[in-house]
Amino acid sequence: MQSSITLREFLRQTLTLALPIAFQQLMLALSSCADTLMLTNVGQNELSAVSLATQFQFIFSLCLAALTLGMSILVAQYWGAGNTNAVERVLAFIMLYAGGLSLVFFALTLLIPETLMSIMTNDITLIAIGSQYLRVSSVSYLFIGLSQMYLCLMKNVGAAVTGMTISTVGVIVHVALNAVLIYGWFGLPALGIFGAAISTVISRAIELVWSVLVASRNGRPRLRLSMMLHPDVVLQKDFWKYSLPVLGNELVWGCGFTMYTVIMGHLGTDAVAANSIANIVKDLLVCLSLGLGNAGGILVGNLLGRNAFNQAKVMGDRLCVLVAAVGVGTGLLIIAVRPLALQWAGLTPQATHYLSIMLFICAYYAACGCMTNLTIAGIFPAGGDSRFGLVCDAIVMWLIVVPVGLLAAFVWKLPILAVYALLNTDECIKMIPALLHYRKYRWVNNVTRQTNSAVVSNA
Repeated sequence: MQSSITLREFLRQTLTLALPIAFQQLMLALSSCADTLMLTNVGQNELSAVSLATQFQFIFSLCLAALTLGMSILVAQYWGAGNTNAVERVLAFIMLYAGGLSLVFFALTLLIPETLMSIMTNDITLIAIGSQYLRVSSVSYLFIGLSQMYLCLMKNVGAAVTGMTISTVGVIVHVALNAVLIYGWFGLPALGIFGAAISTVISRAIELVWSVLVASRNGRPRLRLSMMLHPDVVLQKDFWKYSLPVLGNELVWGCGFTMYTVIMGHLGTDAVAANSIANIVKDLLVCLSLGLGNAGGILVGNLLGRNAFNQAKVMGDRLCVLVAAVGVGTGLLIIAVRPLALQWAGLTPQATHYLSIMLFICAYYAACGCMTNLTIAGIFPAGGDSRFGLVCDAIVMWLIVVPVGLLAAFVWKLPILAVYALLNTDECIKMIPALLHYRKYRWVNNVTRQTNSAVVSNA
């Protein structure tokens, strides 16, 4: 890419990668919230309980995000440099990490679901319902971890459309099975939350099997048993060098965000239900900005891997302008769909009132979050500058927002909507330091190894 690239060419390059990733993000969001969405017709308690239960899938996804982001840092640059051997070595040890993580979450949700649910809420009914869902759906964790690594590989090596297709089919299967098993179509018994959990397991298994079949085709980086049995020590050191701050950042941010849910979970079932629907609306509508942030990291990483530093700066600057516009549009879109969300949700009058105001708050939260996602989660890690996000999230979330939220909810006894508004200030606070850090260009680095050692050679 030349520094004098036209606007049309920039948009073509960016959207060609970003749109399939954004659609894949939409499919992942739909898959994650399908159970909650389709339980609205079963009951508000079921909706609230499953919404809280899926927070553990959210924490799991954050751990996976740290792995995929660290994987993307190396794969994007090595793929840009044309080093397929290094890409396969990275994939090999990443799969070992993902498999181990999947086993941990499988064991926790299978063996101690009641303990996990009691962290999220003190409502006995919600704990009982959520525990049943967690135990049945626990097997899905064994599939999700591995399939997400394959999907991450695909979008980094020019196969984003394939990943999008797999995710789309997975969602279609999930929703179709939900309808059949939750509501009891075609003469089958209506299983409610059990049906939702079973459909989650089946759809995730299909995604993994398809991903394995696609990855085994000739011409693509492949998972090799020999590389798994002898993981590359040098590349693992590089991975952890850049990924530990990312993992810390994801856990700091994710646990902080989960604390928001815990706080809301102790403010009554109406607050939980309204918060659940607000999060679903927000998650579905921010997918384009997430896709742009993800694509931005890959595009910038490819350029940095080729030592095209000036071009990477130009790409980053233009991405910031594009994402700012998309962020404003996302906020306006959330406001535009607000009447439909209120009509569709079918909540109690009090919960509907909460949701009505929460969606306005989600609008400004999403607008600011678009920019922080591009910089902190996309461009900075692409150049190995991953520590800033960890420090920024630790300060903003754990020294400011979470303490203020706890005080507002349980000491000052502020109204529920005031508590919710305070809990949704983190992205707006982070946006300014993120942009200031961006302009320092400390992220302009090539993290690939420039030696001809057997470890990273393409021989």
